[in-house]
Amino acid sequence: MKIKFTKMQSCGNDYVYIDCIAKDGFDFDSFSASQIKNLVVRLSTQHYGIGSDGVIFICKSTVADAKMRMFNADGSEGRMCGNGIRCVAKYVYDNHSNLITNPSGNKNLITIETLSGIKEIIINKAQITVKMGSAEFEPAKIPVKINKEMVINYPLKIGSKGYKITCVSMGNPHCVVFVDNVDAVNLARIGPKFEHHKVFPERVNTEFVEVINETTLKMRVWERGSGETLACGTGACAAVMAALMNSKCKFDIDIKVILKGGELIINYTDGCVLMTGDAQKVFEGVIEI
Repeated sequence: MKIKFTKMQSCGNDYVYIDCIAKDGFDFDSFSASQIKNLVVRLSTQHYGIGSDGVIFICKSTVADAKMRMFNADGSEGRMCGNGIRCVAKYVYDNHSNLITNPSGNKNLITIETLSGIKEIIINKAQITVKMGSAEFEPAKIPVKINKEMVINYPLKIGSKGYKITCVSMGNPHCVVFVDNVDAVNLARIGPKFEHHKVFPERVNTEFVEVINETTLKMRVWERGSGETLACGTGACAAVMAALMNSKCKFDIDIKVILKGGELIINYTDGCVLMTGDAQKVFEGVIEI
């Protein structure tokens, strides 16, 4: 079969986007979970596939303008993707504007259904802002198996070394570690040890964060199911929330997060995390499988 796709990226966080809404679009519901997993792995594989951090299917929704089903490069499904949802909103804005049903008639405000709930996205020329909602710090809801009210600056031994971790969910689980020099971290070695540690029953995304100043963070991320990626939107939000909870940044102001693939602006005001960044189409194509 031949599958039409669009390659999109934000901060270098690249996914293969497959349209399941168009008349000749991909029929997501006709495939089993194992078939979808195998397809995702095949498409995401470097050199032998398209090559990406994963695959995102853009589907119809009965409760929002569109629905996002996001899969990591290993075929596991994620509940939320901050950079991915901006690209989904941009795709819907450019290709399915008839689906945007904002009562005010504002086509720049789009709602996307995810496994972590409905998110509002505001498109303002090249910049796109996602209302990510509130952060979750309750361990059972992250989840992390640590018997504390919140896991903030908590000592945890990973391998032979001790770390201070802060755990937060932004729709998926994150573990944030503050370091003096983020470029010196051997992420390929330590990332998998965090991801598969026994305290994280659903694995975890791990952010290593260097505080430049009160309004600037520098971050590298190891994503569960994908390894080190150039950027992670929910990870950038988690890094800022962890910095706020550890009194390393200030509330109610824009905080710049520098990632390997670009920059994101995060702002936490009135209980809502706002994430702003770009969304770019790289190319379109058809792959035969």
